[in-house]
Amino acid sequence: MNIAIGVVAAVISVFLAFGFFKAGKFKATSSKEALLGAGFGWIEKIPFAAVRLIAWLEILGAIGIVLAPIGYFLGFEWAIWVAVAAAAGLALTMVGAIWVHGARGEAKFTLKMNLKLLVPAVIAAVLWAILPNF
Repeated sequence: MNIAIGVVAAVISVFLAFGFFKAGKFKATSSKEALLGAGFGWIEKIPFAAVRLIAWLEILGAIGIVLAPIGYFLGFEWAIWVAVAAAAGLALTMVGAIWVHGARGEAKFTLKMNLKLLVPAVIAAVLWAILPNF
């Protein structure tokens, strides 16, 4: 059973990592004008340093959700909790995104995408959390 849980969690984590790393890298390397031109209107309301912080949290979460399970399977039992924290952090990022876009009246455009990242992040966090118990 734990092999199946590990495989499903790993597959979900790889897809999440790809999406969050790509989004985080774009936010971390683009200028404010480029982000505004790409439709990131919400960045006008917050300090640009916060946008960079969100970007780096997405990048670190993407790295953590992939590398931590590798460490766990190599014998570092504590590493699985890094994966749980990374997945939970990415889920909280999406909760914040849903809240911000909802407050800006953009939910009809962004809710589907945010949920496509929120739900797998929650599932990954739960699967990585229960894996050591099987």
